[in-house]
Amino acid sequence: MKKERLDDITLSYLRFQSPRENRGNILVYFLIFLDTIGVLFLLGEPMVPLFYWSGIIPVVFIHLWAIQYVIAPYKFERSYYLFCGVYGVINTFVYFLVIQKLIYSHFQIIGVVPLVLGLLLFASLLLIVNLMHICLLYSGAYSRLQKGEKTANLTPIASASGIGYVLAQLTLSSFFVESVKILMIIGVFSILSVATAYFSTSIHKYFYIRRNIEKVKQAYPQFGLPKKLRT
Repeated sequence: MKKERLDDITLSYLRFQSPRENRGNILVYFLIFLDTIGVLFLLGEPMVPLFYWSGIIPVVFIHLWAIQYVIAPYKFERSYYLFCGVYGVINTFVYFLVIQKLIYSHFQIIGVVPLVLGLLLFASLLLIVNLMHICLLYSGAYSRLQKGEKTANLTPIASASGIGYVLAQLTLSSFFVESVKILMIIGVFSILSVATAYFSTSIHKYFYIRRNIEKVKQAYPQFGLPKKLRT
């Protein structure tokens, strides 16, 4: 039976890194983005138990989950993309908690208004990033970009979503924070949140792989096999 030719959109989405590279990514993402930048700020003084425990529980969970991808990255190659997407959500959530800690702890804010508005911004960021990712994928923008073709609509959309979130966070924080230094730190964490939120799009990639596993095997026959079974 003749195999169906893979279309350009599918090929653009089935560009995988090697399992060894996936393992390296985990070490870099965790050590720099999650642990060094996110968790250390949650641990710093003044300690806010509500934000600390809200962040540390999912952080411990994602660290335990990561062990199998460090030990056997070839065997768990498929579920790595689900893991990577959940990591993106958790890392972005930790940054959201850091921003809330800066607002509440340094200026003794009382009430839930900053927390509720911050949660809405956090959820909106994840939703917009994932919708943008799906639109760019199925419009062929990723395929054209990989071929070196111009994608006039890619940069404005991506930039607008990121800049919009950063400006929204700074505008919200300015109502409660008067320190320029704290606002600058909040701005940095908002920019980092846009980057980590993009990792959450791997959840869509995981389910795409599951729905199209025949196409994946056609492009990468050894995908998901243990290392010892690969040639």
